[in-house]
This record gives sequence, structure tokens and C-alpha cells, in this order.
Amino acid sequence: MNPNYRLPGNDEGYGFGFLDEFAKREIRRVILKAISIPGYQTPYASREMPMGRGFGTGGLQLTLSMIGPEDTLKVIDQGSDDSVNAVNLRKFAELTCPNVATTEHTAEASLIQTRHRVPETALREDQVLNFQVPYPDPLVIVEPSEAKRKIMHGEGDYARLLTKLYEDLVKFDEITISHRYPTRINGHYVIDPSPIPRYDVPKLHQSRALLLFGAGREKKIYAVPPYTDAEPLVFDDVPFRTEDFCTADGQRRACARCGTTDSFLDELNLEDGSKAWQCSDNDYCNHQLARADAGEVTQ
Repeated sequence: MNPNYRLPGNDEGYGFGFLDEFAKREIRRVILKAISIPGYQTPYASREMPMGRGFGTGGLQLTLSMIGPEDTLKVIDQGSDDSVNAVNLRKFAELTCPNVATTEHTAEASLIQTRHRVPETALREDQVLNFQVPYPDPLVIVEPSEAKRKIMHGEGDYARLLTKLYEDLVKFDEITISHRYPTRINGHYVIDPSPIPRYDVPKLHQSRALLLFGAGREKKIYAVPPYTDAEPLVFDDVPFRTEDFCTADGQRRACARCGTTDSFLDELNLEDGSKAWQCSDNDYCNHQLARADAGEVTQ
């Protein structure tokens, strides 16, 4: 985005939040339907946005349809507020939503737009988390026909998906899916939770915040309402396993910056050829660092 661009002086003809009011009303109606049927992929007329599809247009349309002057917006990309995707989307929201406050602190935000992570800080009932989703349907890896996939979802028929997981166990002795782990919502629909790591999947279960998923390219919106069951698709005798970030001797690695041992870590390659691990969530890392500086003990 051109940082020097400004709206024309006479901007009375420009709607708040870029989208026209008809588009906003339609998306809000779709959101209500998605909340009413947890996990159901609700189709909608995804609008053209001033960015390529696949760069967060679905999540951005959710955000622009819901945001108001009283809201505080936070945008993250894989936990970072400073990545190219997060910065550009935040600048676009600031440009098209006058007087809306933005923040880099999870606790201050009423509306959070995220790409590929769930914040480490526990969310509240008065917060909404909007996910950017590239591919909304977990069945696409076993069934190319959307018409057939709809029937399978309606009947709760996920046998072929379970077969795919079983084949992983036979070949590799474990399920190798590292992200986009299929998750059953409210005991029926199985969703693609966007490319969040397995570490974040348990955070969807009984979340206090409303979780919305927008796939602009695929023109689908789905939701996990507050206090809804979200269970990863597993076998009874093979428990779900998340990333543990342990060393070879079983010790849990700590963040090289703040020292915490209870967050998702990014692996960094240093100039000297060694490796280091640091919190993926910048705000959480800064908060833990501030606690350490204040003499509080980090976990």
C-alpha cells in the first residue's frame, strides 16, 4: 500500500469501512447463520478487495463488516504485529475506518484479525477473533467435488478423512498434519481451523470469544461460537499431540528473549549457524519481558 495515499478531500461519498452497506448487511446475516450452525461453511458473495485473493480478503471483509468507531482493532500475522501482511491490513483499516483505534496489545482489542495464530493471551467474552482462511474445507484432500463434500458434511460422513489420518499412522507411526488440523465442532461439522499450528487447536475448545473464519477466495464463512466444543479429529487409542518444543533430554525450551516456557516458539537461524527459539506472539513476549523486568516470575 502506498503510505502517501490519502482519500480525496471531499470524502462524503466514501462509506465507512470501504465496503458498501449492502455488502456489510449480507456478511452480517451470513455471520448470524454461521453462528447458529457452528462449523457450517456458509456461502456469501465475497467482494473484490484492493488486494489479491489469498492475502486475507476473507478475514478483512469480516472485520470491515463488523467494526465500528468505538472498536479497537489488532491485526496479527503468525503472532506478529509487524509483518508485511499485518501492517498493510492494519493501515488499510486505519485509512478506511476513520477514528477507529488500533493496538498491538491483545488485552486492549475488541476485534482481532489473525493469520495463522491464536493469541497466547486468553481471550474474553467481549472480544471477536477473525481468522484469515485460505482453504475452508478439510474434505478437499479426499474429495474434489464440492457437491459431494456438502453431502458428506451434512451426513457427518468423515470416514475418508479418518482413513487419511490412519494411513499417516501406518506410514509414519503418527499423524503428520502440522497445521490445519481437522477439528469437529459441536459434535458434528469438521472444519479446517485455518493454518494454525496444532498447538493452537485446543484454544478453540470452549473459547470465551467468538471465533469467525473468512475465506474470501472460496467465498465461505463459518464460526465457532463462544463456549462451543471443538475437538481435534483423532482415534480413541491415539491421543492428540501438539508441538512440545522439548530438547533431546526432554527439557522444555524457553523463549530466548523473555524466558517463558508456556508459549508457541519460532525457530530462528542465527548468523553464527546456531539456532534460537523465540515467542511467536510478539505482544505476549513483550508482556512477559515486562513482568520479568518488574521482578515477576515468568512461567
